[in-house]
Amino acid sequence: MNHESSTRTPTIQHDHAGFARETLKPPSFLAACMLVVKRNLIHIRRMPELLMDVTIQPVMFVLLFAFVFGASIDVPGSGYREFLVPGIMAQTMVFSSFIVAMGLVSDLEKGFVDRLKSLPIHRSAILVGRSISSLIHSSIGITVMALTGLAIGWRLHNGVVDAVLGFVLYLVIGFAMIWVGILVGSTFHSVEGVQGFMFTLIFPLTFLANTFAPTERMPDALRFLAEWNPVSALTQGARELWGNGPPAAPDAAYQLQHPVLFTFAWALLITAVVAPLSVRAFRRRSRD
Repeated sequence: MNHESSTRTPTIQHDHAGFARETLKPPSFLAACMLVVKRNLIHIRRMPELLMDVTIQPVMFVLLFAFVFGASIDVPGSGYREFLVPGIMAQTMVFSSFIVAMGLVSDLEKGFVDRLKSLPIHRSAILVGRSISSLIHSSIGITVMALTGLAIGWRLHNGVVDAVLGFVLYLVIGFAMIWVGILVGSTFHSVEGVQGFMFTLIFPLTFLANTFAPTERMPDALRFLAEWNPVSALTQGARELWGNGPPAAPDAAYQLQHPVLFTFAWALLITAVVAPLSVRAFRRRSRD
């Protein structure tokens, strides 16, 4: 039995003249989401260059910062390389919003969403399916960076439970940021517009944080912004769970004293606020 027949159950109905007509039962919401996920993953398989941003680019960042800039950045504890890897991973997961925004606006421009609208599936299944496939896409980057980090000396020091919880932090923030990408992709009408806006938003968010350097030596205003950045909570939480860096300084922001809790709080807040706006923007855009 193929996948299509497993999600559409044929039924027999009779019209007023007594003729039998076969109808198809619409797929469930979950089945519709999985169909969209399968389509997006097949698209990646047929165009492997789409994986460059989560394979070659993260490796390049790890090697560049570890061997070029790492010698000039002093980090107490296990050294800069272990300090760096969680930050690079955080940057990659935040960039998942960029990936989904580009993919969604491309689907809208090329008419793929219009074709799905003619099928008996819930409109939100398109967005959920896109978000799941984008999360899988970004998780590939996390895996590549973990392997690269192991090759250059990065290690996990605090056991299996803390190691798994650290990766969970990246997944929940990645899922939240995907909804930001859906909102942007549903709002802008061109790939160029998405690129310009997302670069303007994402680069300051990932660099004005503790991703690549400690915040203690920053000017007071920049330090305040960096330490209350959600990316800083994510990075600090992963470092503490994995034993990859020192604990937050005594005078650091409150969220860096409790980074795991604040990472989950940020993920919940971003999703609760942005997801409804994204669904509304997508419905409005798909009616155009």
